[in-house]
Amino acid sequence: MKLIIQIPCLNEAETLEIALNDLPKHIDGIDEIEYLIINDGSQDNTVEVAKNWGVHYVVNFKQNKGLAKGFIAGLDACLSNGADIIVNTDADNQYCGEDIEKLVRPILDGKADVVIGERPIDDTEHFSPLKKKLQHIGSWTVRIASKSDIPDAPSGFRAYSREAAMRLNVVNKYTYTLETIVQAGHERFAMTSVPIRTNAELRESRLFSSMFGYIKKSMVTIVRSFMMYKPLTFFGGIGVVLFLIGLLLGIRYLIFIVMGTAGGHVQSLILASTLMMMGFMTGIIGLQADIIAANRKILEDIQYHVRKIDYDNGTGEKKQENMEG
Repeated sequence: MKLIIQIPCLNEAETLEIALNDLPKHIDGIDEIEYLIINDGSQDNTVEVAKNWGVHYVVNFKQNKGLAKGFIAGLDACLSNGADIIVNTDADNQYCGEDIEKLVRPILDGKADVVIGERPIDDTEHFSPLKKKLQHIGSWTVRIASKSDIPDAPSGFRAYSREAAMRLNVVNKYTYTLETIVQAGHERFAMTSVPIRTNAELRESRLFSSMFGYIKKSMVTIVRSFMMYKPLTFFGGIGVVLFLIGLLLGIRYLIFIVMGTAGGHVQSLILASTLMMMGFMTGIIGLQADIIAANRKILEDIQYHVRKIDYDNGTGEKKQENMEG
């Protein structure tokens, strides 16, 4: 059983060694532990620090491509190098390395394919009250969209089985954390969470420049993911609401006709007709989107089998120290 721990990095020379030193060297049930970093266009000596420490693999981007792109590239590299379990953690040592054993245990026991670390958000001192509240609201929204019970959706401390990693896709350019949970819920992956600890903050988060930016990007990601995996529910719900509002206005106009006072309410008839037409067309869009989603599912299955043939039969590039992206 082989575990590869991957770490996305962007100018992490000052904190990377601290994070690496905190990683486990042995876990019961794991025969081999290796380490991989994703260098997302760093301008400092992040790669040198990693190589001097003894990191086995480096996925190297010449320019910054974002957390989501780096995450998927890391998964591909881990799979290519024979990982049975992949753990993703941060280069700023936010998460306690000893808790990686907690993450991989449900996978080793055959109880889960995706395990997400649940941070003690309310007890984290460097989280402002507003950020704590937004974290809870965001996680609740993701639970609704994914029909899962993951309490800490934005957590980047997570483990994937080989099977789950080969099925993952991320299309947004912002972050993988929310979209992958929605996808996992839609695909009915065996997914769970475990409580983890966090370390003192070494630097401020670089994922977003402002709270407003974080909220906007997170909501766009959640809505887009829900549209991708549940298009008929999304568009159908909107269409039903529009159609019912139009229908109620139409019934109201008919009542005015019966009462003989419809003359001054022609605008209601026009609005009712418009809303009912919009509702009907939105429903048609939902049906079309659902057909597209079915085709996407077929493509995802094809991609999974191609990956399985590639990685399991050893046709992928293996044991590369520096993988250019």
